Amino acid sequence: MSEDIEANAMDSLADMPFATVDIKDDCEIPDVPQISLERSKENERIDKDQKKKRKKKQKDYQPNYFLSIPITSKEITRGIKILQNAIIEQDKQLAKAMISDGSFHVTLLVMQLLNEDEVYNGIDALLGLKPFVEEILQGKHLTLPFQGVDTFGNQVGFVKLADGDHVSPLLQIAEAAKRTFQEKGILAGESRGFKPHLTFMKLSKVPWLRKKGVKKIDPELYEKFISHRFGEEVVHRIDLCSMLKKKQSNGYYHCESSIVIGKKPIGIRDLINEALCRERMGLKSKVKQIKELLLKPETQAKIRRELFEGRSINSSNQGNDVDVSATLT
Repeated sequence: MSEDIEANAMDSLADMPFATVDIKDDCEIPDVPQISLERSKENERIDKDQKKKRKKKQKDYQPNYFLSIPITSKEITRGIKILQNAIIEQDKQLAKAMISDGSFHVTLLVMQLLNEDEVYNGIDALLGLKPFVEEILQGKHLTLPFQGVDTFGNQVGFVKLADGDHVSPLLQIAEAAKRTFQEKGILAGESRGFKPHLTFMKLSKVPWLRKKGVKKIDPELYEKFISHRFGEEVVHRIDLCSMLKKKQSNGYYHCESSIVIGKKPIGIRDLINEALCRERMGLKSKVKQIKELLLKPETQAKIRRELFEGRSINSSNQGNDVDVSATLT
């Protein structure tokens, strides 16, 4: 029973859109010379404390949101489905390791957003990213061609982004995204360098295969697609998506907000969503300002004073009414 629960938990984690998140160890402990046994014990205690803090830091940073460039090209989707089916024909056990076509995307940045305020902060950062993207693209299209297949450690299969002039602006956008979100105080990014890719399968989705001897993706399974050209995606949208919330009916991730980029014709829904998002962020900002104003001691003192004066006036008026009534009587 416990094995089933563990397998389900692993399967849930495997659906997250990043292959692996390598948290950088930036809490290194310098070597300290042991002067005495007492000093040595003290160093050992400090070392243990530092290791606990390091582990806590690593545990605390668990990305649960990401910036996604959705794959909308039918040509790319069709090509990946052909690739997946070719692999499944050779090993039917790998069927559940495949990523559904509605989820195809390129991850631009991963981050941690722990509550509603942080999600709104992330939305604000995404909206703030748009002018930087427009400056990088200078009104030009950003077209991403995909060609060939590779793996991360024979555990995650992905379609490669082809080399070309498009790589530089994409890397600049990824760097601008990381900088924009981190300036907002958001835990974002990975220690490894950004490597754009399009994941189509993960062995971590089917951990029970290890017990059956399937510990890696055999290169022979995809050798016919090593140089296959899958197609091109014209980037027209960047989404802020949740890794954990329920996916949409089309298989795509839950999307908190989006920005529209480039000149590709887009649906009116994308424009409306972005406009509504900006309006919502404006209202939230005003509400936040009002809350901050109400929490100031001088504001609260003024409110109490005006309430007291109001009660005094009402009491006085009520007294006058009584006197008038008595006089009339």
